[in-house]
Amino acid sequence: MALVLLVPTVYLVLVLGRLQAAAFAADGAAREAARAVVTGGELDGPSRAVAAVALALDDQGFDPERAEEALSLSCSTEPCSMPGGAVTVVVRVEVDLPAVPSVMQPVVPLHIPVQATVTAPVDSFRGRR
Repeated sequence: MALVLLVPTVYLVLVLGRLQAAAFAADGAAREAARAVVTGGELDGPSRAVAAVALALDDQGFDPERAEEALSLSCSTEPCSMPGGAVTVVVRVEVDLPAVPSVMQPVVPLHIPVQATVTAPVDSFRGRR
């Protein structure tokens, strides 16, 4: 009888742990990527943002190779580093549910998306490089 209660409880703890790790990864990645774009300028900003997302994903146990597809950048001005503008970063992490067979996809989702959005202002007194 105890095993019947223990297995679902352990599964729930595993799933909630992965979801919490994804929330930490997405939030940290979005914050650091926005900061990297704002401080990095036009040339270095996007590559620094991808590196920041990869580092945050790897830190929480997710595949850092998927950093570029997890990251979405948008700017309120063109170019992004124009003083007074804003950079919006969205990081989306897909959490795979453990031990769910693919035949169950019509009934149970195989992935749960976790997303974080951060908007960072470009310093009004920033000089162009």
